[in-house]
Formats: sequence, C-alpha cells, structure tokens
Amino acid sequence: MTDAASWLITNAELVNDGRRFHADLRVRDGRIEQIAGSLNAAPGERVLDANGRWLLPGMIDDQVHFREPGLTHKADLESESRACAAGGITSFMEMPNTKPPATNRTALEAKYARAAEVSRVNYAFYLGATNDNLDDIRALDPKAAPGIKVFMGASTGNMLVDDPATLDAIFRDTPVPIITHCEDTPTITANENAAKARWGDDIPVDQHPLIRSREACIKSTRLAISLAKKHGTRLHVLHISTADECALFEPGPIAGKRITAETCVHFLHFCADDYARLGALIKCNPAIKDARDRDTITRALAEQRIDVLATDHAPHLVTEKSAQYAKSPSGLPLVQYALQCALERVFDGALTLERVVEAVAHAPATLFDVKERGWLREGFHADLVLVDPNKPHAVTARDVLSKCGWTPFEGQTFHSSIAATFVNGRLVWDGAHVDDGVRGMRLEFAR
Repeated sequence: MTDAASWLITNAELVNDGRRFHADLRVRDGRIEQIAGSLNAAPGERVLDANGRWLLPGMIDDQVHFREPGLTHKADLESESRACAAGGITSFMEMPNTKPPATNRTALEAKYARAAEVSRVNYAFYLGATNDNLDDIRALDPKAAPGIKVFMGASTGNMLVDDPATLDAIFRDTPVPIITHCEDTPTITANENAAKARWGDDIPVDQHPLIRSREACIKSTRLAISLAKKHGTRLHVLHISTADECALFEPGPIAGKRITAETCVHFLHFCADDYARLGALIKCNPAIKDARDRDTITRALAEQRIDVLATDHAPHLVTEKSAQYAKSPSGLPLVQYALQCALERVFDGALTLERVVEAVAHAPATLFDVKERGWLREGFHADLVLVDPNKPHAVTARDVLSKCGWTPFEGQTFHSSIAATFVNGRLVWDGAHVDDGVRGMRLEFAR
C-alpha cells in the first residue's frame, strides 16, 4: 500500500474503546500514524475536515455470502465488496458454501487469489466442514482462515454436518474457532411436512418463522454449546434469531469468553409483521421472528450477551425471490446499509454508539485475532468510516451497488449517511462514488 495518500482528518468525533472524543487523526503509508487533539497539516498531506462527524473504525463483517465462485449471476467478490465500501464495511469474512465449496485448502486459496484481484475492501474466507473432510480441518494452518464453518442446519444441502461422530471430532480437533449455523434439520422437516399437508404448494411466506422455528434454533444451539463445553472449543454461534437463545449466553466483555454469539442487523430491524409488506424479500435462514424476539435480541446485544453484530449478506435476484414460498431462496442483501441500519438503534436509544462500534469492529477483531485492525489506534491499519449523523439518507433501488439490484430497506430513510470510507489509508468511498482503483488486503490473524 505504498501508494496510499497521506491524510489528516481534522475536527472529528472519534468513537473507540468505549469513548467518544474530539481529535485529529493522521494517516500515512496506509496506517494510523497519530491521534491528537490538534495536528498541523504536513506538506503534501490531504486534509479532510470532518466538521464534527463521527469517525469510527471500519466495520468487520464476520458473515457474508458473496456467491463467487459458481453463483455469480447473483453476486461476486467485486460487486459486493464495492457495496461494502459504500456501507462502511472495510473487512469481510466470507462463507464457504460456494460452487465448488471451500472445503479444502486448494479451494480456499483460490478464493483468496480472486479477492486479491478484485476486492475493494479487506477479506478472509472460512473453511467449510463436511461429513468427510476432517483431515482438511485438522491440517488447516490457523493463520489461513478465521475459522471453520459448520452448518448444523439444512440451509446448504451437502454441507450439512449431521454425522454425530464427525461433529464431535470437528469440535475436538479444530485448530481455529468453530462458527456455527444452528437449526435442527428433523424439526424443520417435520414443520415443512405439516405446512405442505395444510397448504400444498401455496404455503404463505408468513409461515417461514414457524417452519424454521424457534425450537429448531434452540435445540441446535444447545447441541453446539454442549459440544464446545465438552471439548473446550472456541465456539461462535451465528445469527441468533430468538429471545430464547439469548439466555444461553453469558453477558459481559468478549475478552476471555470461549463461547460467543452474533446477531445480524435484520434481526434488530424487522419482525414477523413485516412479512405482510415484504414477503419473501425478508425470507432468510434462520427466520426473522416476532417483535419480542427483535427487542430481546437488541437488549442482549446492549448487555454484551450477544457479542458481535454482522449481516449474513446473502443476495438473490428479485426473480428468484418472486417464486412460490418453497422455491424462493433464503437470504437478503445487507452490506451497503448495514451500519446505517445498526445506527438506527442508537438514534432510538436502544443502543449506545460506543456499543455499536464495539459489536461491529472491536469484538470481531478480538474474536478472530485479527491483526492490527478493528480499532482507532496508532500503528493500526487505517480502516476508517466517517459517518454524518445529521444527514438523512433515503434509500432507493437505483443506488444499490450489490449485483442483485435491490434492498429490503428501499423506502427507508436512515438518520445517518456514510460520508467516507478508508481502506488501508486509501479513500475508497467519498460519499458518492467507489474508487475502483483501490484493492483490499488479506486479513492476517495473530495466532
């Protein structure tokens, strides 16, 4: 990153390590060189007057599906990383259920090589677990991936790990954290059969949270936790969607925890009442559930019972989403507006700004041992997002950068706007345009 410009960001309200304070921040050679109350511009340095806007560490999204390779008609690493840049996400960790899936080191490194060519932000890729790749998991270099993704639910077909002996061995032998999708397949199958018996092929979409039920989530999450406790595994449970699951996790700071939880922005924003308006556009796995679940999850995030806030960005085309319930795929595009969506809970008083920053930047950096990112600290990589809390943003489909071309937030007016995003000291988003000359870096893990 030797071509990164030197920047002086002045008059900013920095949000970092549980504090909000006014300061200037200097960027040089891709890193944060200095943070101080007042700094003078050096010769040749570009100056950005923040005018009191919020300067945050860039969001580290620990759960995205960018569809490359194999499903690039929906999305790809280039298009979705551009959307990340516009949304203040400076690093992503991408899931293995592509075609072919990333279930061995060769496939994993192919994804890294492609990202190096096209990604506008920083990147890492999970190794996926199957019923027959235990040797690949055991042989994984801990510095090569953030974790092992285990699908303990039916979302991904042949990547479902349903052999009890294999599952136990994965938890016992993994060299990196285990990341789980927790839904119990037999429970879901029984619910699907009951729905088909009642409605045939015309199942209403509002039945989705009853088919992908809270009982399916709770049963699977309890199994994952029991295996982690048995083997002392570092476990991270993804996309908590029920109030009931929140009670399974301990409140408090993430440091020292062996079992942690994540939820996603759509579980803070939508509830079952929204199926009437948005239908399958908000169909996702696990399902968006009741308002009580939404409110309890938000409180659990506030008290650090849930540690990380992410997206589970999983785009599909509108034509695919328009199919009947059983054929409509699950997942929604989120990265471009995720941070603004999360900040809505700051504006309505449910979360503090400091807690949001911790959940989207500090906590994922801690959890995955991300090297020199996730904080505004001298010497760290300059992954920054400048948020304007006084400039509302009306979301329209014409502004969507994800390849799928739509957003579940269309028509929403957020209280804030993303004024600028820096990746490794380079201005990749200026509030209106992505600089397509910027490339992110492979995340490093201090293990």
